[in-house]
Amino acid sequence: QVQLVESGGGLVQAGGSLRLSCAASGSIFSINAMGWHRQAPGKQRELVADITRGGSTNYAASVKGRFTISRDNAKNTVYLQMNSLKPEDTAVYYCNVDGRAGQLPKYFNSWGQGTQVTVSS
Repeated sequence: QVQLVESGGGLVQAGGSLRLSCAASGSIFSINAMGWHRQAPGKQRELVADITRGGSTNYAASVKGRFTISRDNAKNTVYLQMNSLKPEDTAVYYCNVDGRAGQLPKYFNSWGQGTQVTVSS
């Protein structure tokens, strides 16, 4: 019922910047938290950052001060501005959104398809 479409990944040199976007669509009644996770080869998926509907944010220690998460509630979209990128930031980045959708409405928790971010040294 809820689809997430991510964009903005790519290849960048160390020290560069990228901005990821994730737009949610479907029979959405309300959205609670929106966030970004990442998974590097051979590693577990980890939380990068998340943001509540009210705008409270939470960041992994490894990205604090370099990444900024934001959201546009009117567009059901979450962004991740990534600055001062490092080779260790290389991973597939996944958007995650939860809230309520459908006619009842019911709780949902959806994941995007993932977008590759590669940082070269």
